[in-house]
Amino acid sequence: MTRTVGQVRADVEEASRWLTGRVVRTPVLRSPVIDELAGARVLLKAENLQDGGSYKMRGALRAVGRLAAAGHTGVIAQSTGNHAVAVALAARQHGLAATVVLPVDAAPTKVDRARAAGARVVFAGTGVEERVAAADGLSDESGHPVVDAYDHPDVIAGQGTASLELIEDAERAGTPLDVLVVPVGGGGGVAGACLAAAGSGIQVYGVEPVGCDSLARSLAAGVRVPVTPAPTIADGLRPSCVGELPFAIVRDTLRGVVRVDDDEIAAAFRLILTELKVLAEPSGAAGLAGALRLPPARDRQRTVGVVLTGGNVEAALVARLMAPRSADLAEEGAAA
Repeated sequence: MTRTVGQVRADVEEASRWLTGRVVRTPVLRSPVIDELAGARVLLKAENLQDGGSYKMRGALRAVGRLAAAGHTGVIAQSTGNHAVAVALAARQHGLAATVVLPVDAAPTKVDRARAAGARVVFAGTGVEERVAAADGLSDESGHPVVDAYDHPDVIAGQGTASLELIEDAERAGTPLDVLVVPVGGGGGVAGACLAAAGSGIQVYGVEPVGCDSLARSLAAGVRVPVTPAPTIADGLRPSCVGELPFAIVRDTLRGVVRVDDDEIAAAFRLILTELKVLAEPSGAAGLAGALRLPPARDRQRTVGVVLTGGNVEAALVARLMAPRSADLAEEGAAA
């Protein structure tokens, strides 16, 4: 029997209750400079400060906790990094073995975090199909279930609790959200956001890097459309296809998808670091990049919520993104 969106939204609320005290209720940040640039009141949910460095901890902990309660002794996961780290941490909390499959070009920071959490790390190619095949093979060998990064109801419900908290905190502050913006990789986070916002009138937008826009193309076609992911600094937003379950949730509830390029993501990254004084990874900064591209409301100032999904970023990439650009140096030289 098909479940209604309202019934699945209840899963987000249940997950939120279960996760209370188990995850960090991260702060909501705001900057007058960002508000001015966006032409809106922008509230940013700092999930880069979450345990494990990303909101993936919410979905992983919810899914792994339920598997542990069911008697499983180990779990398998595949991802580009943050989900693997989160599953490893969740497994350690519940005393389960964890094996995570990462691409051969995974960010060293994320590989190190997964290993530090006690996971066995296996590398498989550069594409999601290779990782999925490896994870399924390991599951067949061990009998341990795969905790999918986005095509899993408990993961979606857990991820949705970040958006639910943002909605609740905005209401308590007297600035209820009009719009909610979430970066899109496989779609679990934005699906959770759609469920959290169901019935509220909040418009939910996804944000994808240019060339990694499976969701945008899928919505236009009415069916899931795979892509060959283009190079991007947002390494967490390059799955080749939006997940089946996320697509089923968002296809009739998402207001739209904003495509952003690496220059826009880098500019948002710098804004977050300089104005909010926190470090987000480019995948997390993509949400702000998308929010800055939304057309301003004509009749009144609106409130836009953005989920800063993670903060696990290489030091070398931070240095590169923060280095003065040649055009800036030329302007400074002319001014001198």
